[in-house]
Amino acid sequence: MAENNVSGMETSAIAVLKRAVELDQSSRYQESLVCYQEGISLLMDALKAVKDDSKRDYYRKKIKAYMDRAEQIKALVNQMKEDGKYHEQIKISEDATGYSYAVLFKPYISSSLSEVWVEDPYIRHTHQLYNFLRFCETLLKADCALKSVHLVTSQDEANGDQQSGALSALKDSLSGHGVTLDLQFSTTIHDREIRFDNGWIIKIGRGLDYFKKPQSRFSIGWSDYDFRPCHETTVDIFHTKHTKTQRDS
Repeated sequence: MAENNVSGMETSAIAVLKRAVELDQSSRYQESLVCYQEGISLLMDALKAVKDDSKRDYYRKKIKAYMDRAEQIKALVNQMKEDGKYHEQIKISEDATGYSYAVLFKPYISSSLSEVWVEDPYIRHTHQLYNFLRFCETLLKADCALKSVHLVTSQDEANGDQQSGALSALKDSLSGHGVTLDLQFSTTIHDREIRFDNGWIIKIGRGLDYFKKPQSRFSIGWSDYDFRPCHETTVDIFHTKHTKTQRDS
């Protein structure tokens, strides 16, 4: 039974680390760093469980190699952030899956994150309001110190009461979790942008509304966004040391 557990941990570690290397080679460094860290953790669990000395030696060498690469990436990312040159681009293809908000935003959510700005003209219709709700839930579940979310969107002229009612209910619900929702409507907003006060800026071509509609409420993907097919879109990620200052100026 113990050997099966070790084998399972090793298989999981290999899959995660393979993904880390792929992301690393595609210059998606922040995402690869998350995968390296997860893979290293799995290998360390396997090291603790295995008894064979040669296998333990093998795990130690692999762990050291991946830790060295993770440290190199950390230094590279920190230098690019310092120089204001950090830019990653993710291209989500038509019908791709595995791009839930948790997956997309996790690499950029840190423990210091406390304030988020969302500029998206399409938080109006029911499914778009649910998208924004799911985004807020993703932030609440993350390891961060979220205190406030600022939303700038356009007003739904056809169903304004529904939009206002939904956002008001969400504001009350977030308040119960110690988070303030600041809402503003704009008639001129066009660009879509999400800013974190830890310096990360995420621009998604389609905003938060990049998922296709499930066939029904009983289809796989209705609840878990990782299973939802996506529309083709591009995600650009930047970092600036002065996110909050720039946003408020």
